[in-house]
Amino acid sequence: MKRIGLLILAGVVMAGSIGAYLFFKPHRDVQATSAFAELKVSELVNEFTVDAGKANAKYLQSDGNSKVLIVEGRVKKISENQNNEKVIVLKDERAKVGVSATFTKATTANTQSIKVGDIVKIKGAITAGN
Repeated sequence: MKRIGLLILAGVVMAGSIGAYLFFKPHRDVQATSAFAELKVSELVNEFTVDAGKANAKYLQSDGNSKVLIVEGRVKKISENQNNEKVIVLKDERAKVGVSATFTKATTANTQSIKVGDIVKIKGAITAGN
């Protein structure tokens, strides 16, 4: 019985240690990171449309440190997500799909002057592809 109690205590200590490590782990400063590439929205969309696997291998990493890109395009839509973070969709007029950029609470203020129809460059870490 004493052994089971020690095993449970060890498990709780390990889980708490892992949780504390993840909580206090330094967050990546994307704005201070050099961009891997600068692309037009149509170029990025085309890469994922032609060969999603190859594009995922090029830009996404399983460790969470995916490539930082600067993407240029026309603002098609501006909204807010459930966390009150600004979401801007860049889309080429001829394309059916575009690129969605979600701004953190710290960077949302940088979007105040952006309007639908503007051509902008957005720097960020790519987090998903098709």
